[in-house]
Amino acid sequence: MLYNLYEMQRSLLSGASAWASVMAETVTNPSIGPSLLGMGPVIASALDVFAHAAMPRGKPTFDIETVTVDGQSHPVTEAIVQHRPFGNLLRFTHDGLPEDAPRLLIVAPMSGHYATLLRGTVARMLERSVVYITDWADAKMVPAEAGNFDLDDYIDYLIGYLEHIGPGTHMLAVCQPSVPALAATAVMGKAKHPARPRTLTLMGGPIDTREAPTSVNDVATDRPLAWFQHSVIATVPLHYPGAGRKVYPGFLQLAGFISMNLQTHLMSHWQMFRHLVDGDGEHANSSKAFYEEYRSVCDMTAEFYLQTIEHVFQKHSLPKGEFVHRGEPIDLSAITDTALLAVEGERDDISGIGQTRAALKLAPRLAEDQKRYLLVEKVGHYGIFNGSKWRTIIAPVVESWMTQHGGEGAKAPAPSRIKAVK
Repeated sequence: MLYNLYEMQRSLLSGASAWASVMAETVTNPSIGPSLLGMGPVIASALDVFAHAAMPRGKPTFDIETVTVDGQSHPVTEAIVQHRPFGNLLRFTHDGLPEDAPRLLIVAPMSGHYATLLRGTVARMLERSVVYITDWADAKMVPAEAGNFDLDDYIDYLIGYLEHIGPGTHMLAVCQPSVPALAATAVMGKAKHPARPRTLTLMGGPIDTREAPTSVNDVATDRPLAWFQHSVIATVPLHYPGAGRKVYPGFLQLAGFISMNLQTHLMSHWQMFRHLVDGDGEHANSSKAFYEEYRSVCDMTAEFYLQTIEHVFQKHSLPKGEFVHRGEPIDLSAITDTALLAVEGERDDISGIGQTRAALKLAPRLAEDQKRYLLVEKVGHYGIFNGSKWRTIIAPVVESWMTQHGGEGAKAPAPSRIKAVK
């Protein structure tokens, strides 16, 4: 019922958005504008902001066409190198990279947004590395016959991706996937898997949410798991490929994030309106570009979402040593030769200070010179992986860490044919 009501609202807003776009163009028509007593630009700007806010959105593209290295521009090649029901593995490369360039797997969050939210992360690391990224699927687009997808499957997918890329790969996890990425590293370390990552960089991740809890943590712990099961889980409507699948809808996640910082979002749209009135298209378009990405959301499988709430936020299973994978306890002391870098932002309101750093204490058999902590001043959650401080402060540290601990990536494997793995 919840999903059907949302679809009805989305349909109405889609029509209203189209109407507002047409009217915005109409009131700026020279033959009509004078009759509006100079209010044409104001009315058009208001309609434009509404049309943008109400517009339905699909999956964005990475659209990284070139990368500039040492003043020279190189065309970028993007390819799907492994296709799986719940997430493809994408590879980005360019002809300016040496054959032994480091290979980096970026693990994008499965938290309501598409992997393209990390476009800036990919573009910066692509300058000197062959970059792979997990392109997680929108659960409502995955047919029910593909089965379930939970935390066990997430960890298996990461291990499979690392196997595909090959030994010597580095891994970087942004926010939510820090927990399964650390778990996968431990599983592979215990098995002495040849493709276990050389380094693992954890950025703004909820490794131990008992450290400096944020409002996000409070929402996850203030109610019992049964409340989430009955209140926020919906059934995918019939007109989607994943009809009948139980999901946590992306639109609920987006609504939650917006409500956390409602005043900030309202001010952003007010500023967008003022920029349009003043004819400052550059700043207005910058705000629009951010919200194009921010408002593009996807669904998560119910089982993955509920397990994340239970084990990451309510039970703290990983830091307590109670997290299991396929029935086997995960032993973080098995991480003995994967260098760990923990990155946190001083102003992060999603993962508080200390939550990511906790990973360094949870790997007791890892030498101290294989651990590093970076706290970046005046940086919020989004700024950890995007923006100027990401490009100029954080990314160089990540690159240096990769170089220090086996940065020469061994010869990258030849491009493989797309293959389907069930």
